[in-house]
Amino acid sequence: MHAQINEIGVFLGGANYIGDVGPTTYIAPNELSFGILYKWNRSPRHAYRFSYTQARITSRDEKSKSEGRLLRDYDFQNSVKELSLGLEFNFFDFNLHEMKSKFTPYVYTGLSYFFYEDIYSFAGTSKKDGTDTSMAIPMTVGVKAKLTQSLVMGLEVGTRYTFTDNIDSSNPSDSQHLKFGNLDSNDWYVFSGFTLTYTFGEKPCYCAD
Repeated sequence: MHAQINEIGVFLGGANYIGDVGPTTYIAPNELSFGILYKWNRSPRHAYRFSYTQARITSRDEKSKSEGRLLRDYDFQNSVKELSLGLEFNFFDFNLHEMKSKFTPYVYTGLSYFFYEDIYSFAGTSKKDGTDTSMAIPMTVGVKAKLTQSLVMGLEVGTRYTFTDNIDSSNPSDSQHLKFGNLDSNDWYVFSGFTLTYTFGEKPCYCAD
C-alpha cells in the first residue's frame, strides 16, 4: 500500500479587508476568493504548503458603524493576487497512510507576496494608478478531515497582516495631499472558506514499518 505524502487541490470562499475604509469586522467575507494549493506532508504533524489565491477586495464607509466614516462616505475596489509559502501544523496526528478516518485542527503561517492595484482616492472614489506589490504575514486557523482515502476537506480562516497601507487608497506614495485615515496602521485582508485536496505519492519515511 502507498501513502499519500502529497496533496493538491483548490480553495473556495470569501474575502474581506480591514483598514481605513468601511467596517472593521475581522471575519466578514463580502467578495469571492479562490485559489489552488499544494502540500508536502513531511510528518503526521506538519506539512510544507504553497498556495496561490486571488480575490476582489472592496469596502464602503456606508457599512461602517463609525460616525466619522459614515459622514466621509468613501469606498474603494481593489484586487489581490497572492503567492504564499509556509508551514502547516496539525494539532492531532494526521497520518494519511492509515485507512481509518482522520480529523484535526491546524494552524498555518509563513510569508505571502501579493500583487494589488496602486490606487488613490479622488472625490470619494478610488482611481487606479498602476500595479504594486507587497509582502504579508498569513495567520490561518482551520479544521480538516479525510472524506475518503484520497480526499481531504478543510475549513479555514486566514488573516493577512500586510506591509502596505494603500490597498484602500488611503496612503498613495506620490500624493501626500490625498492621504487620509491612520497612516501608522497597515491594511489587513482575510480569506475564509473551504479547501478540497487530492492526496497522492509514495509511502513517506515516517510510515515505514
